[in-house]
Amino acid sequence: MSTGELLDIEPLELKFPFELKKQISCSLQLSNKTDNHVAFKVKTTNPKKYCVRPNTGIVSPRSPCDVIVTMQAQKELPPDMQCKDKFLLQSVKVNDGITAKDINADMFNKELGNVVEECKLRVVYVAPPQPPSPVPEGSEEGSSPRGSVSDNGNINGSEVASVTRSFDEPQDKSLEARVLIKKLTEEKNNAIQQSNKIRQEMELLKRKGNRNQGGISFMIVVIIGLLGIILGYFMKKT
Repeated sequence: MSTGELLDIEPLELKFPFELKKQISCSLQLSNKTDNHVAFKVKTTNPKKYCVRPNTGIVSPRSPCDVIVTMQAQKELPPDMQCKDKFLLQSVKVNDGITAKDINADMFNKELGNVVEECKLRVVYVAPPQPPSPVPEGSEEGSSPRGSVSDNGNINGSEVASVTRSFDEPQDKSLEARVLIKKLTEEKNNAIQQSNKIRQEMELLKRKGNRNQGGISFMIVVIIGLLGIILGYFMKKT
């Protein structure tokens, strides 16, 4: 925190959790520690990269004011996550009745005899917070064992092995089940093929039997007819 005569400024480092292609904002709090109105103005060495709202304003006596600094989305990682950008916050006492619209550059011009208080702010990039890694939790019946942590922060080795086995066993059983299902499916397909083959052979034998029976009946009729002709021939002779 900066403890100037006019404003308390917090923080003195603008920390941005850096992420590519994402706008990131941080807040700056100004507190007027006087009984006068204080005008402020925020400048930066890289105005195209940052947006400050409000960048000028009036802080009422003994009152706070929040300023939001937004960094535009960046396409590349900075070298070593270092940033050379800086901000300058200027503040000056003003008369009652002055509004933000009345603020102009001459108010912060020291050459005109104005008492201007200045505070420099650094920009710091920090790594974004990492999401917590999922930890498997046991069911109410305690089917999934958990490893315990010893006093020195190490996980018990035997319990780690137990957890590893508990994850490997379902995978082994699942593999056995898939192999068994595949084997039963192949046996089923073979049985269906054998059944179709037997059915086709039976139909073929049946058709052959019908043709043979038709041929025998025809031969019997022919033989009986010949016998009838021969008997008629002899009867005529007698």
